[in-house]
Amino acid sequence: MPVTGLVANALSWTLDELRAMPSASEIVTMSCISNPIGGPLISTTKWTGVPMSHILDLVLRADPSILLAYAWDDRPLLQKHGFPLRIHIPDLYGMKQPKWITGFEFVSDWAEGYWVRRGWSAIARVQTTSVIDTVAVSQTYESDGQTFIPIGGIVYTGARGVSRVQVRVDDGEWQDASLKAPLSDRTWQLWRYDWPYAAGRHTFVVRAIDGTGAEQTERQTPVRPDGATGYHQSIQSV
Repeated sequence: MPVTGLVANALSWTLDELRAMPSASEIVTMSCISNPIGGPLISTTKWTGVPMSHILDLVLRADPSILLAYAWDDRPLLQKHGFPLRIHIPDLYGMKQPKWITGFEFVSDWAEGYWVRRGWSAIARVQTTSVIDTVAVSQTYESDGQTFIPIGGIVYTGARGVSRVQVRVDDGEWQDASLKAPLSDRTWQLWRYDWPYAAGRHTFVVRAIDGTGAEQTERQTPVRPDGATGYHQSIQSV
């Protein structure tokens, strides 16, 4: 992998030499910018690679949170997942995480990338997303004479963290859900709300507030160009 261009030291390494460098492992959630609200184009896995700060300390300097990865879940990357190397930059959608990296060239000017030239966001910052994955009617339980149904799902805010998740049923008030600790500061979190059961057909809605205090927008937008926004809901007869 050659590193050339506007650097103090033009260097080159083989993949084996990169694997021998100081490494880091992070549990990472990545979302595609074309994922609709509640869509399947999001996943979490373990990434292993060389911190870009180590690479660029040899030629420049950089953000230590950026990872030049060569393994997922302790196994070498497959070709379809980006072999020999791919990069992870926190808080950005997958379109900003290049695969199949074989070298770097540092230049003085910014230019539009492949997806930007095709009408997608130049920044591609992850939108706050919360999703209802289940209204668990098969796991109903009773406590103090009240019947409850667990409701749960995921929330993802990029690298900004999550301060609250709230659920609204029909036209009721927003109620705080509980949050499970994330696997890392780069991943989605699981949330749960135990709803006091009432028979009938109900609309369940979820929203999130990120770690900076910014509330998820209710405004519905399509995936293009900046990623989908809006509240996710589930309509169930219970």
